[in-house]
Amino acid sequence: MQIKEKSSILFLFGRQIFRIVFSLFLWRIEGVENIPKSEGAVIAPNHISFFDPLLTGSAMKRPLYFMAKKELFDIPILGWIIKQTNAFPVKRDSQDITAMRYAFSLLERGHLLLMFPEGTRSKNGQLGKALAGAGMVACKAQVPLIPVKIENTNNMLKFKRIRIKYGKPIYPPKKFLKKDYVNLSQKVLDIIASI
Repeated sequence: MQIKEKSSILFLFGRQIFRIVFSLFLWRIEGVENIPKSEGAVIAPNHISFFDPLLTGSAMKRPLYFMAKKELFDIPILGWIIKQTNAFPVKRDSQDITAMRYAFSLLERGHLLLMFPEGTRSKNGQLGKALAGAGMVACKAQVPLIPVKIENTNNMLKFKRIRIKYGKPIYPPKKFLKKDYVNLSQKVLDIIASI
């Protein structure tokens, strides 16, 4: 996969549209000063709704890249739209070397990568179990994780106020073992629970 250094017009236009839509829910954004200005980082929010990637990316000034399951790219029209939003495909039930290499290339070039520490969406809105993915990528790429607390995206139809809070960066250890991957992801979730 070749890295897109510039976001598509559809991405930029869509982000403006979503900012307008989310403002209808009186969204509150805090802690944007914690997002690195130009360095690579893993943006690590909790995951309670399908809207979370859109919300996280729309609240930031910098473009955000993210993995999406490969099956979505095979759907006509939707697959094309997803490609325009800085998403790239990942095979979920296997170790997808191609997707991981792409993720590391993005971070090396100073881009922001969205990864959910829980790996999947919570069905009940509560924080789930920490998985190794986000911690592993941060350790191997030696980039910080930015915890992001997202509230009420699972209650959007009830028009509850949405809140997004970016926490302070968490830096991975210089020397690490495999057990540190989950520990780092868990540290992100602990901070999300406290902010």
